[in-house]
Amino acid sequence: MTTAETAAPQLTEQQIPKPTGFRILVAIPEIKETTEGGIIKPDSVLKSEEVSTMVVQVVDMGPDAYQDKERFPNGPYCQIGDFVLIRAYSGTRFKIHEREFFRVINDDSVEAVVEDPTGYSRI
Repeated sequence: MTTAETAAPQLTEQQIPKPTGFRILVAIPEIKETTEGGIIKPDSVLKSEEVSTMVVQVVDMGPDAYQDKERFPNGPYCQIGDFVLIRAYSGTRFKIHEREFFRVINDDSVEAVVEDPTGYSRI
């Protein structure tokens, strides 16, 4: 097999779902396969980190996200492109072509905006 035959299909814009209502589409950053000391993480650890990640990047927002002035009197908690902190297991998780991990979360699931997404882990 050639490299072109084994390469994963490219993700297209049409494949990325458009969030509806008050939902937010977020991307899960790529999980590092080694520790800071260079030890290779087992697949079970990588899967656990993937599922329970807490820092994600906002990709898109539904038309009703942050529109409720009673719930969000100071406006949106975040914007497209922001890295945000969410609860570890919140949202609907999915991947496209066995990569590009995403979640769809509710607008009120955002707990903080973070400047540097590196180094965060659950305790």
